[in-house]
Amino acid sequence: MSLTDKAIVQIRELIGTGALPPGSKLPPEPELAAQLGLSRNLAREAVKALSVARILEVRRGDGTYVTSLAPSLLFEGLGGAVELLQSDPGALLDLMEVRRLLEPAATALAATRISEDQLAEIGHHLDAMREARDDVERLNAHDAAFHRAVVRATGNESLLTLLEGVSGRTLRARIWRGLVDDQAAQRTLSEHEAIFTALANRDAALGQAAALLHVSNTERWLRQHLRTAEAATPSTDGPGLLARPDPA
Repeated sequence: MSLTDKAIVQIRELIGTGALPPGSKLPPEPELAAQLGLSRNLAREAVKALSVARILEVRRGDGTYVTSLAPSLLFEGLGGAVELLQSDPGALLDLMEVRRLLEPAATALAATRISEDQLAEIGHHLDAMREARDDVERLNAHDAAFHRAVVRATGNESLLTLLEGVSGRTLRARIWRGLVDDQAAQRTLSEHEAIFTALANRDAALGQAAALLHVSNTERWLRQHLRTAEAATPSTDGPGLLARPDPA
């Protein structure tokens, strides 16, 4: 462990123990360094690293503060990391496995907690998906909103942030493009309808089963297309799940 890493751990311990609660202001740099037995340079480097991690916020002319430490803030970098991993087929499949483990459980939990307003929001996105059968961009947008609303109904912000990060906007768009090309979009829409029906009936077991079927089918489709893309020669576009960039 480097000296900077040790300094980071010391400041994190102050936050973790409540000595520096969310929203509190850190002592000035010389005072913080003396309190922790660090050089000012080490204290400065630790503060910079924790600012990048969104644990601290440096306000010019005011000082350094502990952020809200909300999951949506601390997990902010997850989505960016997922985007970077999407050129690696193995990493993509790992992410789909994570989604398969978490999303059915989240759907089951949502079925026990969902409000009428939340159910209406999910129904709105389902209707929009039906109307946008051949419009990949609209399908993708409402698909993401559908699943976001389902997980939001759990009331668990950490779960929502994790699943949003794992799903990935770019991956969703590529999958929908492939599904439309394969004329498999209707089957996937039916799977969303089954999830909605389970939520409307407040049936946790059915919701979990419907979500598991949906994610498992998507994962199976992705595995098949990754194999096809791997077999395609570099000179051909082929199915292009990984090769084709998304439109701006």
